[in-house]
Amino acid sequence: MSLTRLFCDADDFCQGFIAEWEKTQITDGTKKRRRQRSLSHSEIITIIVFYHQSGYKTFKWFYERYVCKNLRDAFPKLVSYNRFIELLPDVLMPLTCFMQSRCKTGKGIAFIDSTPLCVCENIRIPRHKTFKNEAGRGKSSTGWLYGFKLHLLIDECGELLSFRITRGNVDDRTPVPGMLKNFIGKVFGDRGYISKKLAQLLASDDIELITTLKKNMKPKVLAAFDKLLLRKRSIIETINDQLKNIFDLEHSRHRSLVNYMINIVACLVAYSYQEKKPALNIKMENLLPLLD
Repeated sequence: MSLTRLFCDADDFCQGFIAEWEKTQITDGTKKRRRQRSLSHSEIITIIVFYHQSGYKTFKWFYERYVCKNLRDAFPKLVSYNRFIELLPDVLMPLTCFMQSRCKTGKGIAFIDSTPLCVCENIRIPRHKTFKNEAGRGKSSTGWLYGFKLHLLIDECGELLSFRITRGNVDDRTPVPGMLKNFIGKVFGDRGYISKKLAQLLASDDIELITTLKKNMKPKVLAAFDKLLLRKRSIIETINDQLKNIFDLEHSRHRSLVNYMINIVACLVAYSYQEKKPALNIKMENLLPLLD
């Protein structure tokens, strides 16, 4: 990923967003001193996103050993590591909206899934204090978890269409209507999304929910095209694996909820810039026999 391209995209977005966003902020009526920052919002966003593309597994090492030594020319007004961490909470909203602006609209085919984000090992749950009031204990296909869930909606080209972050004890079906608000077509998910009520709700918005079946359920008649895509649902599992193992989505060193959310969103932004994403390479001429 080009550092220049990332900064230009972030800076173009921030120039149009920050001014409008600040107009909506509620104040207490008192005048406050507004000092000019050494690092702009776009520079902070660029650094935190570039970290997830760097291959480093610890942000402090990345900032002190790489940014401060090799990127002085690109960021001449760098601050200390501690000061940078203090500035991070200010970019949560711009960074989130920047990621939303990079989400695609979809072309009628989508895959949905959630992945657990554990904040600590299960044996340490009684001693965990950082996210004591925010994290939730739930169960996924891989076992019990304590933390949060990242819900993703992608298309057949591996592009992100929508995302949500919830507590670990939230049902996978809960955020689905909101994630599919601007989508029309077929959505493929695992058995965790089986719900007659949800399917009927989505059908009213011209969305067809297609899921795998549980062992005790009767076989369902599906078109050959739908069967083929349902078998290809593993594409979203591949993306979840890349987010965790390549882009450093999940680790247990966080000490702030805001910075934890920034880490997740910045990871998604970094993935959106990946040139070669997992894709199905669906070609209509190869699917014509299945559509007859």
